Amino acid sequence: MSEVLITGGAGYIGSHVNKGLSAEGFDTLVLDNLVYGHAGFVKWGQFVLADLADMEQLRLIFRRHDIQAVLHFAAFAYVGESVIAPRKYYRNNVGNALNLLDAMMEFGVKKFVLSSTCATYGMPATVPIPETHAQVPINPYGRSKLMIENILADYDRAYDLHYVSLRYFNAAGADPEGDIGEWHVPETHLIPLVLDAACGGREAVQIFGTDYDTKDGTCIRDYIHATDLARAHILALRYLESGGTSTAFNLGNGNGFSVKDVISRAMEVTQREIRTAKAARRPGDPPVLIGDARKAGSELGWVPEYCDLDTIISTAWKWHQKMVGTKHVRHRQEVA
Repeated sequence: MSEVLITGGAGYIGSHVNKGLSAEGFDTLVLDNLVYGHAGFVKWGQFVLADLADMEQLRLIFRRHDIQAVLHFAAFAYVGESVIAPRKYYRNNVGNALNLLDAMMEFGVKKFVLSSTCATYGMPATVPIPETHAQVPINPYGRSKLMIENILADYDRAYDLHYVSLRYFNAAGADPEGDIGEWHVPETHLIPLVLDAACGGREAVQIFGTDYDTKDGTCIRDYIHATDLARAHILALRYLESGGTSTAFNLGNGNGFSVKDVISRAMEVTQREIRTAKAARRPGDPPVLIGDARKAGSELGWVPEYCDLDTIISTAWKWHQKMVGTKHVRHRQEVA
């Protein structure tokens, strides 16, 4: 029986996609080296502990399994770290992706869905940002993802590889049923940091810059629920299965919320006080990032279900409360 290979499927978004695919009857094979993923998140399909750097191991996996398509999430994604350790990012995000693509070509697998990012755009010239916006990334993380997108375009022309690149805006929230959620070590995403502060895991939430040209001086971002992202990946796979041509889609709600908006709504959802601390701007942080996802709506039929910020935060809070007091949350807070 043919399977869908999910690389990095023990991570945040990959695990949500695995759940969604399994619910729709796909047989899934999750490949993860567990550097950042969690074995406990692989609750559906089959798990194989492996590293994309090991070409022989990759060949063995493709030889043993009838893989029909690949959904690729196995990448490092800390922007700040990419600036101080670019070699780590290019070797993993680009070099290992090439290994994966070479294995696909060797075994005749021609459908590929890439977990990409709005970081490929760099500083936006227009907002909301369309897929036609110039891609001028300002950090190695964004550049590594753009390199993969360019490689995919070349492979499409040369080897008839069909792909979809999905450019996320700010992934947030957790599985509404509480099976999986956001768990990064270290944690850098705003909503889980805010919820850590709400439950006493940290003294305050740092606000990086309060003097931007926005309604309240803080950065504005487009938050998209993990379950909605998962649904987009399934639709992208269906699109390729039906003969869709290679392309890219933005994934966002088209609505922007400031850092202060998130903190305010989190206090309402949790009914707890959340302290804040002002900090200097981070280099390269655009004041506003909002995505134009109309193309995904018209061509994939993708309609986000969890658009409301309170709903996004509520699902994250449900997951966070489930994890509070466990060794996992304590470890995350110690490392952060």
